[in-house]
Amino acid sequence: MMSDVKRLGEIGVTPVQATPRRPRERLAQGVVSSLIDTVVSGAVGVGEALPPEPLLAESFGVSRSTVREAVKLLEAKGLVEVRQGLGTVVRPEDDWNLLEPDVLAAACRHEQGLAVLDELVRVRASLESMLAIQAATRASDADLAEIADLHARMEREIATPYAFIETDVLFHDRIMRAAGSRLASSIVRTVHDEARTSALYAGHPTPEGCRTSNGEHAEILARLLARDPAGAAAAIGEHITRAWDRRRPAASPSPAD
Repeated sequence: MMSDVKRLGEIGVTPVQATPRRPRERLAQGVVSSLIDTVVSGAVGVGEALPPEPLLAESFGVSRSTVREAVKLLEAKGLVEVRQGLGTVVRPEDDWNLLEPDVLAAACRHEQGLAVLDELVRVRASLESMLAIQAATRASDADLAEIADLHARMEREIATPYAFIETDVLFHDRIMRAAGSRLASSIVRTVHDEARTSALYAGHPTPEGCRTSNGEHAEILARLLARDPAGAAAAIGEHITRAWDRRRPAASPSPAD
């Protein structure tokens, strides 16, 4: 038993204490959160099995039925599969559902380099470029007026970078809403919201950086007001890529492509 307990510590399983007042759903979510970190961090590698159900139940201080519920949630996220005779085995990384916010957040926390964030930026730039094309053709005059108001608000907030960043998010979100594509917008929001929780992604905003960024926003706005789909797509794609290049940690290697 001591060797099993030691292994739990080595793979980073963090026990949660059960109490009579905690609903089983919350207990299961606590187990899920810990096991997601265990899997995504690589503490249990692809093709390896998680500790057996009885040991997990004892470690987390929960019932075996709560552990089974947690494992089902991990299966739904593409992280593990239950194999007869082998137990709960970690699936290949390509099977992991990175559109699940908690999986994406863990991937951002645990990656050694910046591959996930680099890919996230490319996906975001591609989708927002497509949405800018739609916004340039579909936006109403009221939509464009609100986008322009947000740009003007950012101009006033250049000296207060953290306020600027929050309005920056609203600016991009307003363009997406004007595009009218709910699915693509939802994907962008999912990946961007989780990326923003990473200090590596957020960087350290400065007034100078905000001024540069809002100059790029001005070009996006101009292309939208001109009803120029290709120009709007190019402007927003270049802005997202350049903004990441400006804040991307210099010590990390640049992506090969």
